[in-house]
Amino acid sequence: MCNKVDVVHVPDGFLDVPTSVATGALAAGTVALALRKARTELDDLTAPLAGLTAAFVFAGQMINFPVAAGTSGHLIGAVLTAVLVGPWTAVLCMTAVLLVQAVLFADGGLTALGTNVTLMALLAVVVGYGVFRGLAAVLPRTRTGVLTAAGVAAFLSVPAAALTFVGLFALGGAVDLPLGTVASAMTGVHLLIGLGEAAITVTIIGAVLAVRPDLVHGARGLGSAAVLEDRRPATVEVPR
Repeated sequence: MCNKVDVVHVPDGFLDVPTSVATGALAAGTVALALRKARTELDDLTAPLAGLTAAFVFAGQMINFPVAAGTSGHLIGAVLTAVLVGPWTAVLCMTAVLLVQAVLFADGGLTALGTNVTLMALLAVVVGYGVFRGLAAVLPRTRTGVLTAAGVAAFLSVPAAALTFVGLFALGGAVDLPLGTVASAMTGVHLLIGLGEAAITVTIIGAVLAVRPDLVHGARGLGSAAVLEDRRPATVEVPR
């Protein structure tokens, strides 16, 4: 783990049984709640977008980009998904992605699935979407404001998940690695990974806002006209 950073994809056996059971129970309860709450976010337009977003996040998590010497990272996608289709739906999308990865590609492992869901489908969504909504409330109600809020939220969601993993490892680490080594690998490097997360998130949300702002869950409260306000060309009225 320390020579190949994988954005908090926890492998089997990395945490002890009590810690894994606890995160599994938390993940299961959250997913059950999300199954009920997501009904308020999904409709005939957003349901297909949720599927497309989950597919994009799945593909994005399979592609690593170099970060520093001996380390690499990949997209988490929690904030991207939450802003596009809503936080509850994002929990379900992220959980589906992590489940398929664990079953078909052994990425993270089944016994660590609850931990990975807790970190990437729960904590990253809650922290990231909370930061997004907070910033969106104080920034200008424009497309630039939405993208700025999304970028900052995406950036912060990565170290938040990484630091939570360090806390879990301190409580129930099951491998012979010094806590300081794990903390060092999961903090500084993940700040760099957060920059990549922010860039991808802003690019994708910006592309959707450019063509269908009405589909972006996080921009609905702003209104289509407000979101696009800073993109409209100036017009001049010609007297008749």
